[in-house]
Formats: sequence, structure tokens, C-alpha cells
Amino acid sequence: MLNAKYAIEMSAHHVPSGCFDIPDIPNCIPRRLKPWLFIFFVLVVQFSGGIYLAAASDMVGTTALMQEDILMAGYASLVGMAINFAVMFRIKFRFSNRVQLLVSGAVLIAANIICAYTTCVPLLVATCFIAGWFRMQATFACNSTIQLWLTPVRDMAIFFCYVYLVVDSVIQLSGIATVYTIFHLDWMYMHWIMTGLLALMMLLVLLLVRPVHVPLHIPLLGIDWIGAGLWAIAMLCFTFVCVYGNYFDWFDAPEIYGASVLALVCVGINLWRATFLHHPYISFAALTNRNVIRATAVYLVFFTLLATEHVFEHGYAATILGFDDTNLIDLNWYVFAGIIVGCAFTYFSFAIRRWRYKTMTIIGFSLAAVYLADFYFLIDYGVEKEALFLPLFCRGCASVIISIVFLTSIVQSGLPFQTFPQALTINGFTGALMGATLRPALVGEWLRSVMARNLSVVSERFTSTNPASFGLSIGELYGTSTKHAMVLAMKEIYGWLLMAAIDSLIVLSLINGPVRPHAIFPKWRTIRHTFKRLFGFEKPLPQSRC
Repeated sequence: MLNAKYAIEMSAHHVPSGCFDIPDIPNCIPRRLKPWLFIFFVLVVQFSGGIYLAAASDMVGTTALMQEDILMAGYASLVGMAINFAVMFRIKFRFSNRVQLLVSGAVLIAANIICAYTTCVPLLVATCFIAGWFRMQATFACNSTIQLWLTPVRDMAIFFCYVYLVVDSVIQLSGIATVYTIFHLDWMYMHWIMTGLLALMMLLVLLLVRPVHVPLHIPLLGIDWIGAGLWAIAMLCFTFVCVYGNYFDWFDAPEIYGASVLALVCVGINLWRATFLHHPYISFAALTNRNVIRATAVYLVFFTLLATEHVFEHGYAATILGFDDTNLIDLNWYVFAGIIVGCAFTYFSFAIRRWRYKTMTIIGFSLAAVYLADFYFLIDYGVEKEALFLPLFCRGCASVIISIVFLTSIVQSGLPFQTFPQALTINGFTGALMGATLRPALVGEWLRSVMARNLSVVSERFTSTNPASFGLSIGELYGTSTKHAMVLAMKEIYGWLLMAAIDSLIVLSLINGPVRPHAIFPKWRTIRHTFKRLFGFEKPLPQSRC
């Protein structure tokens, strides 16, 4: 085996294209092009979602759906992706890449067609959940195939730089593509465009990807499907509470109360079952792992600081600055630039030069502080679009740095391999799903509370004055007061979050963190033998004595 020093030296170099080969693709395709074909598949799959959230306002205007219905369906896709992590290795060793890509492509095509025409919210949510599951499985099938091309020594710090470069970039580019498609055509055309691209992908898979024999046919038995269903229901109920909380007036409504109770019951049943099941869907070993808990704590703080992304930025740019949809979506280019630079910086500093986890975390929180400080001092009524480049750039850069660093720490946590995918499910829930739902819900309620207080203060100044003396009608005066109260509330919340970011930096600087990344993924042959021993296909090797 390679020792640690040699692994670190080798991780800085990729295997030459002439040495790497993908047996799934026939030799009539040049070796140099084979990995890029799978990257094309990844991009098509990642662009394909059941619901395109950038089209939410147009869908609300042409269907009977509410904004909350569309958000619930979009976040259900994240739940499906998170739940899939725990079994994605089992599915990979059961089916060939050809089968996985063909089935995933067919499911995603069906999901695009259903979501384009249905107005049934339960069907929409279920479709997006299933689409998220298969989108994750197809992405994993492609990425795992080219992993050795990206990092010959299976250094996951390098691999995750590529993963977040693709995933986070596609999120921004998908929004841009959706809005410009709507601008020139209609929101439904985005579904048909992606249906065509998925059909092209399936055609290429049929022509160019061979059904290579899977070396280990493990039946999908022994999986805790009941536990998977309970965890999925709990996550969907959690998402429902966060998305519909304000609409139903939170716990004054039986819908929110019932969803909360159902989520707690599902979690309680799963924890009880984990005490006696041999292979629970998520075990206590994953839930109580030190690195998993540390990552969860960091995500809770960090993505709360960035929760203004979902609550403030769109409302500020549309309501205060008066941007139209195309100008709004052009801001995604600034975030996209931050993602590119953040992934490149993390690759060279963290993955190659082995900077400490503490150093990278401080850099990520520092960029979040710059984002908050810039908006705190910048927010006003006449800000140019170009002035928003720096804060949005810092937000995109900070987000990928923290995500890559702490996902790498989970790989380096020392968990047994059969437990490691369960930790990825927890990471997906706490990092992606909670970051998109819980923190915006909390900050949104905070904004409404502060804004109501400011509006009452501003309105008092006009109660004893004739509105005509300002040259405004009552409606115009109310609109001006609302905008002023919103700006003041945003500035106040940005200030409080900035102080929280500074306090976090002080705490991080006082923590001793000498650990450097060394997250080496096991060989696929080792993983196959692990599954064989786990499910009784192979007897464990006798342990040698010292």
C-alpha cells in the first residue's frame, strides 16, 4: 500500500489520459474522450429536475399552484437525493452503469413531463422526490466511474472539489437557462428542452456504453426500506413545516402541528428500531460520530449566516432596486464566478498543499463576514447591479469552501465503510436541505417581525400629516413607507448576522485544530470484498499475528 507521504505527493498529479480507461465504453472512442462523455452525462442529469425553481413565479401565474407548493416540490428533490446516499453503493454493485443511466434517464424524462402538466401538489412532490433519488444515483454512477481519472490515489479532497464545482455551478446555470428560456419562449419549454437532452443522453448510452458485467451481484435485500421510508417522511414533514409555516401561521394551524408530530414520531421509531436492527438505514455510529456532529454544528451556524440569500437578495433586488427577471438572474453569474474561484482555491490550498481544516474554516467564515459587511454598508435605494458583485462572489466562494472541507472531514472520520454512506445522508440533510429550508424560514420570520416594528415607527410620522403635503397619494405613501421599513429591517439583520460571523471567527481562532486532510477512499476491490463479507458472500480473511 502507498504510505501517507507518497499518497500526498501522488494526489497532486492526474493519471495521464492514455493510462486511464473506462471498460464500459468501446475502444472506438478515444480514451481521452471517455471521461468527458461521462461528465456530459453528469451535466445533463444535474440540469434535469422535476421542478425548476427559477420558473416559480411564472408557474404561479399560469397554474393553480402557490409559491409554497412549488418550493415544497423543489425541496422534495433534495430529500430524495439525501435519502439515496445510504444505498447508492449497493445499487452501484447491483446494476451496471448502462442500466443505471438508462433507468435514471427514463425516470427523469417522465418527471419532467409530469411536472410540466400536473397541478396536483401530492403528485408533484412525489414526482420530484423520485426524480431526486434517480438524479443522485445517475450522478454517482458517472462520478464513481471517472474517480480514478480525477485522483489516482482516491484523494476525496480532490474529488469533492470536482463534485461541488459541477453541482453548485449547475444550480446557478440552471436558473440562468430557465429564466432566459422563459424570456424567449415559455416556462414549459425548459421541461421539453431537458426532455430532449435526456433522450439524447439515453441514445448515447445505448450506442456507446456497454453492459459491462458487474463483479458483485448483491440483491437489494437486507436494506432497511422501512427505515428509509420513515426518514423520508420525517424529512418531508420537516420541509413542509419550514415552507408552509408562515402561510399557515405556524403552530396555530393543525397542519403544521400535525406535520411536526408526524416527523417526531418517525424519527423516534427509527431511533428505536436502530437499537435492535442489525443493519438500520442510519445507525447510531453515524449519528454520534464526532466529525458528523462537528459538521452539523458548523452547517447550522454557517448557513444561518448565509440564509439571507433566500430571503433578502431577491426581494431587495426586485422590490427596492426594481430589477426585472433577467437582471435578477444575471446576479447568478457573480455567484458562479465565486464558485469557480472557491473550488480552484480549495483544490490548490486544501487538497494539494494540505492546509489545515481550521485554516480553511476561518477563510470560509471570513468570506461570509465580508458578504454580510458589504451588504450592510451597501444596501440602499440606488445601488447599481455591478456593485453587488463582491458580496455575491464572496457568498459563492465561502459556500463551496465550507461544503468541500467538512464533507472531506466526514470521509476522514474513521467510520467503517458500511456506515460511511449513512453519514453522507446526514450531511445531505443538515447541509443541503436544512440550509435551504430551516434557516431561511427563521430569518424570514425575523425579517417580518423587524419590518412590522419599523413600519409602525415610520407610519407614526405620517399619522398627523396630510399625505398630499408630500405630493403622494395614500397608496404611494404606504408603498414608500413599506420600502423604507424593509431597507431598515434588512440593514439591522445584516448587522446582527455580521456580529455573529465575527464572534464565530473569534471562537474559531481560539480552537486548536492541527488536523490536515488525508481522506483516501478505499479501492473498489476492497469495497466489493467488504460487501461480500457483510452479506455472507465471502468468509472473512484470517487475521495475521504480529
